[in-house]
Amino acid sequence: MWRNYIDAWKMLPFGRFLFNTIFITVLAMTAELLTTSLVAFGFARFQFRGRDTLFFILLSTMMLPGVVTMIPSFLLWSRLGQVDTFDPLTIGAWFAWGPAYIFMMRQFFLTIPREMEEAALIDGANVFQIYWHIMLPLIRPALMAIGVLSFQGNWNNFQAPLIYLNTMEKFPMILGLKFFEQSLSKEAPLWNYMMAMSVLMAAPILGLFFSAQKYFIEGLNVGATKG
Repeated sequence: MWRNYIDAWKMLPFGRFLFNTIFITVLAMTAELLTTSLVAFGFARFQFRGRDTLFFILLSTMMLPGVVTMIPSFLLWSRLGQVDTFDPLTIGAWFAWGPAYIFMMRQFFLTIPREMEEAALIDGANVFQIYWHIMLPLIRPALMAIGVLSFQGNWNNFQAPLIYLNTMEKFPMILGLKFFEQSLSKEAPLWNYMMAMSVLMAAPILGLFFSAQKYFIEGLNVGATKG
């Protein structure tokens, strides 16, 4: 029943939850796309001493389970006085915290002929202009694929908000849904309200995936093969 959406929406400040989720997701996704593409561009197009070693160390961080860094990260943000703020959920994205995304973008950058970069240099373009006006448009499928993955990861991020956020007004949708489920379980199991809010939670991800499905599939396939 359509009435379930209206009634459930009024039970908790879901409007605020939705705003918090959009704010965190958009900020973190934008930061991930910008920083990971910059780092991947550096690893793919520049020659410097220790490049391969640094790239290997970067990829090796993917082997660290999240539980290993959970307590040190919390202690760090706690000493900085940033617990119960959005900073632990967004600031890390500005430091290229996605090694898998960097690897994917680097593979795309390696497929771009260097002649295009050299032609731009002859025309007087600097490094940033080459990156922004030439490289990024050419790796648009990779950006779209990573954008979808980043959006899904930040939109559905439950663990980090659960650890760092204490005030209900700062909860994202996924944490608000858990709070909503617990509040309903104390009374009667009103699963119709819970399912209605779950549909609203999943709708943006489904819509984004189907709208960007072509670029998403292309982004996962093009960088996997050469030739």
